[in-house]
Parts: sequence; C-alpha cells; structure tokens
Amino acid sequence: MSRIVIHQGTVYLCGQVCADATQGIQQQTQTMLDKVEQLLEDAGSDKEHMLSATLYIKDMQDFAAMNQVWDNWIPEGYAPARACVQASMARPELLVEISVIAAQK
Repeated sequence: MSRIVIHQGTVYLCGQVCADATQGIQQQTQTMLDKVEQLLEDAGSDKEHMLSATLYIKDMQDFAAMNQVWDNWIPEGYAPARACVQASMARPELLVEISVIAAQK
C-alpha cells in the first residue's frame, strides 16, 4: 500500500488513522488530521488544496465531537467536498479514519 500517490498533479492519500488509539474521538481526530497535514506537505500540497475527504467513523454518536475538530482544522473558505460514513474499523479501538484527495500547489 502506498501512503501517497501523485498522478498528474493530484495527490491521493491512503486512509489515515490517529497516532494513539487509546484516546477519545477528538484527540484521535486531531492526530489523524495532523498526519494528513504532514503527508500533504510532503506531497507538495496543503489543507487549502484538498479536493475531497471521506471520513469513516465508528459510531455516529461521535459525529459532532469529530466535526468540531474538523471545523477548527479546515481553513475558512477551503472546505473540500466531504462524505462521512459509519464503518467498522480495522482495529476495535480506532474511532475515525480519513482518506483525502488533493491538488498539488
């Protein structure tokens, strides 16, 4: 599996999860987004060039708390097209995962 694929100026990130799965939804979301931010930078992109994001959340009861972190992370006026779906996770302690497509700068 590739962490980053770049094709004709479009960046595709594999699914990213948190740094510490023992934490709650907001900390898991924040560290997951921190990883996305670093990968985008590594690929010559950033949050302002995201085209779409798909969020997978273990329990929709966590949606509002996850979304609060997301809203604080996204620069105003640069929100990508986004979907959020409830999903079974690869490990039971994971609460959220994201897949991102972005344009290079």
